[in-house]
Amino acid sequence: MSLFTYDASRALYDRAGMSIVGGVNSPARAFKSVGGDPLFVTRAEGCHIWDADGNRYIDYIGSWGPMIAGHAHPEVIAAVTGTAQSGTSFGVSTEAEIQIAEKIRSMVPSIELLRMVNSGTEATMSAVRLARGYTGRSKIIKFAGSYHGHGDSFLIKAGSGALTLGVPDSAGITHGIASDTLVAEYNNLESVQKLIQANKNEIAAIIVEPVVGNMGTVPPLSGFLQGLKKLIAKSGIVLIFDEVMTGFRLARGGAQELYDITPDLTTLGKIVGGGLPVGVYGGKADIMKCLAPLGPVYQAGTLSGNPLAVAAGLATLNLIDNAEVYTRLENSGKMLEQGLLQAAKNAGISITINRVGSMLTVFFTSGPVTDLSSASRSDTIKFSRFFRGMLNRGVLLPPSQFEAMFISLMHDEDAIKTSIKAAEEAFMEC
Repeated sequence: MSLFTYDASRALYDRAGMSIVGGVNSPARAFKSVGGDPLFVTRAEGCHIWDADGNRYIDYIGSWGPMIAGHAHPEVIAAVTGTAQSGTSFGVSTEAEIQIAEKIRSMVPSIELLRMVNSGTEATMSAVRLARGYTGRSKIIKFAGSYHGHGDSFLIKAGSGALTLGVPDSAGITHGIASDTLVAEYNNLESVQKLIQANKNEIAAIIVEPVVGNMGTVPPLSGFLQGLKKLIAKSGIVLIFDEVMTGFRLARGGAQELYDITPDLTTLGKIVGGGLPVGVYGGKADIMKCLAPLGPVYQAGTLSGNPLAVAAGLATLNLIDNAEVYTRLENSGKMLEQGLLQAAKNAGISITINRVGSMLTVFFTSGPVTDLSSASRSDTIKFSRFFRGMLNRGVLLPPSQFEAMFISLMHDEDAIKTSIKAAEEAFMEC
């Protein structure tokens, strides 16, 4: 039985509904798929987060990925507050923008030139526009279940067959945009090949999460990413890696370093802003030079390269720029994975855990989970019970079966063991 109360969060949610659509500024915060009302947070530090009722949780949301160094890291806070004393926005360039660009290029060698924006969504939208401008083609291929932000081109789901035109997954998307978005199955090279053959010389880009995070954590099968490169060789198609989630999390150079694949363009977000709104897209110089003011593809942003966001991002990148960081994250991820698997087994619950480094998802299915279809077989009712059981024991998971858990450098052995102990009890309630 939970000792936690949520009266203050409920009151704030009721109040928020009077001014904010649905009471939240992002649907992911609404807790709709897990039942109950959303939490309202007052502060966070290290691997912990506190809500308006004073409840403390071990946090595995981590602001949906950015907080790899932990919440309120002293060096990040110092960088932001020190920068703020000189001003919060200028609308003209600063040396710090150069410094973070140089840092990113040193960590991700495939990025020869880059452009800063304000979010991962802006980065992916801009990268697709750039690919279309560079190639002179209109169509793109994305993968069912992958989320690249709320740009119109990305809110498309698969139709009845692999060659069917996309169907809008949100009101407000035109049929023209849908017809230019082709949907393949993740980890299925044949589905990609069919789309390329059926749309010869019409496809500008393939955009892919090298490790999917938005149908839960789904890693690439052996040879899948390499196969994509081979399929588009000499085709003129631009390969875009959406590393908004995986960039700097899975390795110093992201998933492309981990799997030894070089994309044409890369999009970044989350960690690159250290918890503040930042996005980046970059890649081959000949493609990036198509951007204004050098080329005909236009993209601009008043707050792009904002000094506070740049300061937070640069401080975070400096903190994680060593091999020991990723060894620690891997060890923590492995410990949590093994503990959760054993806890579920002891409770007689069938689960599958997909994990890559410090990203993982507990699927309530007997697995394996390799694409949207297999992820969709998960028992979301059991996940909801598990979520509430963990929450009531002081462990905050992402409030959806189809999201990734994130581990930070502040999740020490005690935090992991406490989380496993909570899971042993929560699984019994599923």
